[in-house]
Amino acid sequence: MDSTRFDPTRLLANGTAGQLSGTHVAPQPAQAGDTVDPLYRAKATEAAVKFESFFIGHMLHQMRAGARALAAEDSPGKSRINDDMLDMADNLVADQLAGKRAFGVADAILRQLLPAQPAPAAAAGNVSESQKISASLNPRQ
Repeated sequence: MDSTRFDPTRLLANGTAGQLSGTHVAPQPAQAGDTVDPLYRAKATEAAVKFESFFIGHMLHQMRAGARALAAEDSPGKSRINDDMLDMADNLVADQLAGKRAFGVADAILRQLLPAQPAPAAAAGNVSESQKISASLNPRQ
């Protein structure tokens, strides 16, 4: 079965609102010369992904509240009947997105928690090349 396709049965079997729903959170792989304790790396990765999940869930909740405020009085979007189920669905979506690191929040946190890794030579060459291109496009620099 393709793991990228949406399967609603996985929502029922794996998750509850407010916690990661069976989404495998792989720690950042250790690189050559890495001195970080693997247990610390795993815990930092899990915490960063959980924070990203919280962040995405809160954003979805605020978006739904904004849509409700803008909805017409007789609109089904104004009803609060299914709020608990919609909140749970938002949290499950947030868990799945955070597990895939879709927003990059967890990666940004991990860049601050874990020591900087030396950039590979190829990546460093690409950065300097991109700086040359942007300098040639902007004559004011």
